[in-house]
Amino acid sequence: MNANIAVISGDGIGPEVVEQAILVLDRVGEKFGHKFSYKNVLAGGCAIDECGTPLPQETLDVCKTSDAVLLGAIGGWKWDTLPGDQRPERGLLGLRKGLELFANLRPAVLFEELAEACPLRPELVAGGLDIVVVRELTGGIYFGERGRRDTPQGQAAFDVELYSEAEVRRIAKVAFDMAMKRGRHLTSVDKANVLESSRLWREVVIEVAKDYPEVTLSHMYVDNAAMQLVSSPKQFDVIVTSNMFGDILSDEASIITGSIGMLPSASLAEGNFGLYEPVHGSAPDIAGQDKANPMATILSAAMMLRYTFGLSAEADAVEGAVQKVLSKGYRTGDIHRGERSLKLVGTKEVGRLIAGEI
Repeated sequence: MNANIAVISGDGIGPEVVEQAILVLDRVGEKFGHKFSYKNVLAGGCAIDECGTPLPQETLDVCKTSDAVLLGAIGGWKWDTLPGDQRPERGLLGLRKGLELFANLRPAVLFEELAEACPLRPELVAGGLDIVVVRELTGGIYFGERGRRDTPQGQAAFDVELYSEAEVRRIAKVAFDMAMKRGRHLTSVDKANVLESSRLWREVVIEVAKDYPEVTLSHMYVDNAAMQLVSSPKQFDVIVTSNMFGDILSDEASIITGSIGMLPSASLAEGNFGLYEPVHGSAPDIAGQDKANPMATILSAAMMLRYTFGLSAEADAVEGAVQKVLSKGYRTGDIHRGERSLKLVGTKEVGRLIAGEI
């Protein structure tokens, strides 16, 4: 198989972790007889510095003509003083909208080897965790009408939450299909006791559920879901929720797996096209120091192999290699925690070790 991948290394630690993911992809290609070609393009802060915009048209064009997109991280304090519509994060939102990436899959898996890094009591995560958050990605409050206006109380700001039946239906179908391949339990998270958009959300999810009688559907308000994730996480299999709620809950789920540096994600369009990136940010405080954990980006590449290219055996090989490296005691700083029995290694060494296990 020959595949063309658009690469957006981005800002901060982005280039470092992407480099290791490409190393692993190339190793997969060597072992399984595939050819991956890469086209580097700019987005985020580096694009602002070089092109004056967080998302150059060339970047969007290259992504649209590629089979998949691999992204490192976007943003950093260097650009924090820019107006909201000119910040690096607008480039990421533009990619999601421009590429019609409506479904964000964020698996939260607690590797047995990292059980000691989980902040929860051991009995709450005994046997490990395996949760997938399915987040709607191109609608809701992040893309709704926004603005400011003067009021007798001073300046006021507003952001509008808006969802159509079609938007909810298509993300619900993705979540139900995911549940069918896993434990057949779907939790839909909303705030239907307060928000009209959540009431529509719940109505549509219930309607879609009629096509999936094998899946057990439950509903949970977002505040309760946030509490349940840390008090009884093993009850969850697949969670489906809106853009903003998913943003928050998936980050919460990440920390109970030991480190946000371990969490991959996939943002999917209709068909097989997807953008793959780690959940973590650009971490400018450790950029260029060989300290970043590249495992989330490497695991994102594994998701690319599985969801865009349909290469399940290759994806399993990457995920298995990550687990082997962990089982041998190798750790980056975020998951080392000062334990003498573990081997502290840097970004490049982790990439080399994982590639060597494939």
